[in-house]
Amino acid sequence: MDLKHYGQKDAKYIRTMLLDIHDAVYEGLSGTFDSRERFAQLVDGWSGRDGWVCVIGFDEGEPVGYTYGAPFSPGGWWRGSERPETLGPTERAFALSELMVMPRWRKTGASLKLHEALLSGRDEEAVTLFVDLSHPKVVALYKTWGYEKIDESKPYDDSPTFAVMLKRLKSW
Repeated sequence: MDLKHYGQKDAKYIRTMLLDIHDAVYEGLSGTFDSRERFAQLVDGWSGRDGWVCVIGFDEGEPVGYTYGAPFSPGGWWRGSERPETLGPTERAFALSELMVMPRWRKTGASLKLHEALLSGRDEEAVTLFVDLSHPKVVALYKTWGYEKIDESKPYDDSPTFAVMLKRLKSW
């Protein structure tokens, strides 16, 4: 898999690809929370954040999947969840917002490669993410990668309830 790194200035060029991968991953689901329109708003919001980064994997020019995120502003945290006390007041956290892999690439190790490429060399002390609690196998997968569930959050009225997960990148 060929991994390509993108930054905030590249977002407008890769936006359609991110949306198309999202559509392939969520094909057949009918909720408005997972709609292309709603996801486009999330992509635009996240890619507008300072420090936004994205890694896309390709196989022979075809997208395998992607992951992206951005550092939280100092003291920042997820909507609908309290910043954990275990994360010191001066510790910085990176928010891993999305990790999607095309259906035919699932269970191949592609998601871990994307994950590691995104986090490699990060300066933050921790990385955090949301996982839909209706997907316990995904929660379990992240636990094998060193994450721990620290909270639950339902950030929007129409959203699922998410596990808030945290992984230390550096000791405090």
